[in-house]
Amino acid sequence: MNITVVLGGASSERDVSLASGFRVVDALRSVGHRVVAVDPVSGVLSPSAELALCAPGMRAQPPSLDELARLGGTRLRELSPDVVMLPEVRDADVVFLALHGGQGEDGTIQAMLDSVGVPYTGSGHLASALAMDKDLSKILFRVAGVGTADWLMTPATDDAVERALGFPVVVKPSKQGSTVGLTVVRDRAALQTAITTAYQYDDEVMIERFVPGRELTVGVLGGEALPVGEIFPQHEIYDYECKYTTGMAREEFPARLTPAESVAMQDQALLAFRALKLRGYARIDFRLDPTGAMYCLEANTLPGLTELSLIPQAAAVHGLPFAQLCERIVALAMQGAGR
Repeated sequence: MNITVVLGGASSERDVSLASGFRVVDALRSVGHRVVAVDPVSGVLSPSAELALCAPGMRAQPPSLDELARLGGTRLRELSPDVVMLPEVRDADVVFLALHGGQGEDGTIQAMLDSVGVPYTGSGHLASALAMDKDLSKILFRVAGVGTADWLMTPATDDAVERALGFPVVVKPSKQGSTVGLTVVRDRAALQTAITTAYQYDDEVMIERFVPGRELTVGVLGGEALPVGEIFPQHEIYDYECKYTTGMAREEFPARLTPAESVAMQDQALLAFRALKLRGYARIDFRLDPTGAMYCLEANTLPGLTELSLIPQAAAVHGLPFAQLCERIVALAMQGAGR
């Protein structure tokens, strides 16, 4: 097949996307597909350009806002419609979306690809937008019977937060991923500073009750829940550094849960998947508190596919090596497009 992998971009998750994307490129080439890599910032990548972008690897922190601005990205625009008019995109059998965050995951590029009739991996534009907006997704979780922590959206006074949620709370951009711009706030004195930080990445900010307990995740592939995994980060939360730095977190697949707990969490993940009208594949993240209550944190419609990422680990335990996982994701995209 002729497959175009779109990676990089100018969101705060650019480095993650490059790491995911080039791993996908290598995997699909290894099983005989003709693969082209496209970076919305740079265009179609030559072999030398691929090597140059691969070389730096992942950093412990995301690119700064100044770096992203120099790449042409802003909070309002990270993608030009011209990207889907490239022959390498428009004429591909399928586009493998390895973008993360921003307009690569919020439905923007999905809508562009829909407009030119090109099949692509992951969820459609509406589902992508719903999942990226943490406020809307939590509302839909509640309607569907998926447990999720109480929250408020800004503007909210210190008094209102203390009354409704108590402390600690988690302050985060409403439409962002990889914990970029996220702060755990332990008292009201630090609340407004955390809100200001989150506003650098989005024009809507969520304040969510902090749930203590275990960090768990469930991959969904083609409507089937993969084995539940547990994450043991070096930091209090599974932040950017822990996610993408070797040795900063340990993952365990399958998680040490009772059979009943595993099935219950997989059921919750499938409920969340369906509530947001997701398709193809996704990763649903949870906290399990000391009482055994499950709280869905978010759904990731284009989860990481790096060496340290969670979906590939869950798939491997399920008997699906990485190249086969990528081919399965492609097959689901073609099936969704009726090809």
